[in-house]
Amino acid sequence: MFIQTLFQRTPFTGWNKNQLSIPKIEALSDEELHELNEMLDWKCFVVDSKGRRFGKPATKSKRASPQVIPDYRLAILQQRLPLSDKHVLEVGCFEGIHTIGLCQVAKKVSAIDSRISNVVKTAVRCQFFSVQPEVFVFDLEKMNTQNLSALRCDVLHHIGVLYHLVDPVEQIRLFGEYVKDAVLLDTHYATEDMANASYETKLGVKKYYRYTEGGYKDAFAGMHGHAKWLQLDDLVDILKQTGFSQVEVIEKRQERNGPRVLIFAHR
Repeated sequence: MFIQTLFQRTPFTGWNKNQLSIPKIEALSDEELHELNEMLDWKCFVVDSKGRRFGKPATKSKRASPQVIPDYRLAILQQRLPLSDKHVLEVGCFEGIHTIGLCQVAKKVSAIDSRISNVVKTAVRCQFFSVQPEVFVFDLEKMNTQNLSALRCDVLHHIGVLYHLVDPVEQIRLFGEYVKDAVLLDTHYATEDMANASYETKLGVKKYYRYTEGGYKDAFAGMHGHAKWLQLDDLVDILKQTGFSQVEVIEKRQERNGPRVLIFAHR
């Protein structure tokens, strides 16, 4: 009942903010777009140039406004490393919002997600935006059971994922082996007061904050029951240890769940 009420209260048309030119969507009738919106369990939406909603909000307070394409962080990345001749790997494609922006500027884009539903939604949304990334299921928590060569790329786009992982140190260490040029990393981190536990890694003992996760059924959570948030100094040091000699902390911000940072690391 709540879900039905939520979508009834979320207007289908009349959106004036963040309108986008989406010719393949604009060619659909209202009835056809309604049908498309009901086909998949969308958790975010964009708006076409007619002010119509493509997708759905997650809740009344989460992803409840039209998504912006491209995201402002893409411009920050482009200023530091133009992507026109680069192969970008996007970790955690969700529903294709970042994917579309990357496809509009990069030579090649591969996008991965641990949830097959997100891979399907990304593929569908990208098709309607007339971009063709390579999209496939890849679970970062199962590195030892998958073909790691799929991670080879020039640039790693890693936004909103690291703080959902059980072993973030190993993730960064392994990416150091497969990323040729640079990483754009946006993640929550633990302050010194928050970091009240520690674990042994291949790069030594690291302190962390244990964050409770919702598991696979929660679209905005990690795949397991908890995640480890590393300290900012350790994030920078680990990136340097894995071969990214130039590490720039671009911005720090305080969000509802805790402190967050945007980092650009370059070889």
